[in-house]
Amino acid sequence: MGTRAQDLLESVRQFMAEEVLPAETDYAAYRAQAGPDDHTVPPVIEELKAKARKQGLWNLFLPSESGLTQLEYAPMAELSGWSLDIGPEAFNCAAPDTGNMELLHLLGTEEQQATWLQPLLDGEIRSAFAMTEPEVASSDATNIATRIQRDGDDYVINGRKWWTSGANDPRCRVLIVMGKTDPDAATHRQQSMVIVPVDTPGVNIARSLPVFGRQDQHGHAEVIFTDVRVPVSNVIGEEGGGFAAAQARLGPGRIHHCMRALGAAERALALMVQRSLDRVAFGKPLAEQGVVQNQIAESRIEIEQARALCHLAAHTIDTQGNKAAKDLIAAAKVVVPRAALATIDRAIQVHGGAAVSDDTPLAAMWGWHRAMRLFDGPDEVHLRSLARSELRREPVLPLR
Repeated sequence: MGTRAQDLLESVRQFMAEEVLPAETDYAAYRAQAGPDDHTVPPVIEELKAKARKQGLWNLFLPSESGLTQLEYAPMAELSGWSLDIGPEAFNCAAPDTGNMELLHLLGTEEQQATWLQPLLDGEIRSAFAMTEPEVASSDATNIATRIQRDGDDYVINGRKWWTSGANDPRCRVLIVMGKTDPDAATHRQQSMVIVPVDTPGVNIARSLPVFGRQDQHGHAEVIFTDVRVPVSNVIGEEGGGFAAAQARLGPGRIHHCMRALGAAERALALMVQRSLDRVAFGKPLAEQGVVQNQIAESRIEIEQARALCHLAAHTIDTQGNKAAKDLIAAAKVVVPRAALATIDRAIQVHGGAAVSDDTPLAAMWGWHRAMRLFDGPDEVHLRSLARSELRREPVLPLR
């Protein structure tokens, strides 16, 4: 890690400790007063963004903007994951905007970048990515049924999406929609991605889905598209290139989710350690109970193993590219949520009843990281991909 990256990391650490974590109280109070179905933005979010940008802690996820490698960014993303609701957004490094910005940076035209990428980089608007559908098994993206049909100089879009994270936020101005432009083409050339402003006639943001009963501020929307018409120039990349674009978008996005999940795991472990030192049962602190010591030790081992894999994937992206890192990213996407969930679960057990309430962040952390085993590809899909790669691989040593 270079000197500049080390300085940035220390600045992120300080900002998280002095600004973000103390702001959680204001954020939670606003959300509680507004109600669970309200998706307006707690003012503290924009206050944090302004402070972070002034300090140069901005768009750290994107190498072309920050000058950081993925490996250098990893510990910064991890620190932001200590406060998932507000940490990443404070630095303009929150999903799904990060993936959409990467996509527009890689494949967007000059006009698309000026209209949508720059306001996203400036933190002036938010965006959403509409791929998952309720009617098909979206773990196989070739199943997508939403139709994007050419009509002269326009595309006409009809379909139904859900888990379109971020679309309920009033700052969300644009959707990137994946659908089928040519059902008769080769399987991986049927899909295209199209930019759809949220105020386009026929776009209906119907509702927000809760995650284990909890509504997130930005929402996870069900979106219905009825004869939505946008210009053909709104296609991202090329027609028929949607599946390849999705893989380009989801690769870095997956590893960034893993980086942030490590932060949640570290916070859960820190909470578990503190609780074990403070709480007395059967005549001695929990920290002196062998079973609790084992839970702490197992958590540390699993976090370090997961971090090593995550960092290896990041290093491979830096040195060999996304394609070369594909299997490592898939492995990290399985291993890191497992480690985070196991640690959070142990912390819940050590905290007892307090942990399943909102008196600690553990219940919300568990819900989000359990969902992480599904979004950006369920574990089973990544394991299938890894198995296929392994079966194609030449043995390192000759088998006897």
